[in-house]
Amino acid sequence: MTTGNRYDFKVSTIVPALNEEGNIDEFCSQYAAMLEKAPFEGELVFVDDGSTDGTLEKMKANAQKYGFVRWASHQRCRGLTEALQTGFAKASGEVYVFYPADLQYLPEDIPALVAPIADGADISTGWKQGKYAKQFVSSIYNWFSREIFNLKVHDLNSVKAFRRVVVESIFLRRDWHRYLVVLAANEGFSVEEVKIPLYERKWGKSKFSVWRIPVGVLDMLAVKFQITFLRKPLLFFGLVGAIFIGLGVLVGLYAIYARYVLLHGNRTLLYLVMLLIGVGMSLFLMGFISEGVTALKEEVSDLRKKSDAILRELNRRK
Repeated sequence: MTTGNRYDFKVSTIVPALNEEGNIDEFCSQYAAMLEKAPFEGELVFVDDGSTDGTLEKMKANAQKYGFVRWASHQRCRGLTEALQTGFAKASGEVYVFYPADLQYLPEDIPALVAPIADGADISTGWKQGKYAKQFVSSIYNWFSREIFNLKVHDLNSVKAFRRVVVESIFLRRDWHRYLVVLAANEGFSVEEVKIPLYERKWGKSKFSVWRIPVGVLDMLAVKFQITFLRKPLLFFGLVGAIFIGLGVLVGLYAIYARYVLLHGNRTLLYLVMLLIGVGMSLFLMGFISEGVTALKEEVSDLRKKSDAILRELNRRK
């Protein structure tokens, strides 16, 4: 996807920001310097996620100063995933880059992150190089992620570049931005990894909280469940239900043997048979219902993708 020494696609760098007023001016200045040398046309899309300081005013001022700056704003903090989705809707590029506003990643490294996309990859994910406060927690989280999802990348929670079609093909629930690579790879998109330097924050405070750890673990399990069992729910629930029914039949046969051969009955066994077969039938019923919900979800997802594509086309024409 190159024409001469330049890429034939536009890159939209989407930067969610929450109380980052001290970083916006410097980010724009560095982005402008990067864009002068970059082999692509670019735009910078800020999303103010309900900041209570002067972040939004800084964005507006820089939009007046630089022609490549666009912005959107949330009235309240809605989280990083929704901020990214707002940025996707506002962006006009064919390739998106997700960058934080805290300048721990510098704009000068955006071309390196985008390069694998020009070479044919669908997603280019950063691999943090350098020391940072939550490095131990991050390494454990990424190790579990690699094992659970069988995805051989070192860092799921870093900067990323990806084609627009990627986000048009997946559904991101709240806080699922960190699993964008997992969901995309599950849809068959190709993934490359690029080492990106990480620097110390010079202004502002980290938004990381220890509460993110249990939330991240639960989200990890939810994503795993969605991309495996919920693809064919009747197969999963039906198999488990069949096991319970089979156990119920075996216990029932033993109860008959005990009653008429060993000549002693056991009412507890009767209750156990009823419980096992009841649970098995309930799981079968849950599987049928889940199949219907999955089919409906796929139809809604298809409609959402089409409507999002229309909205983006309208935004690009403005």
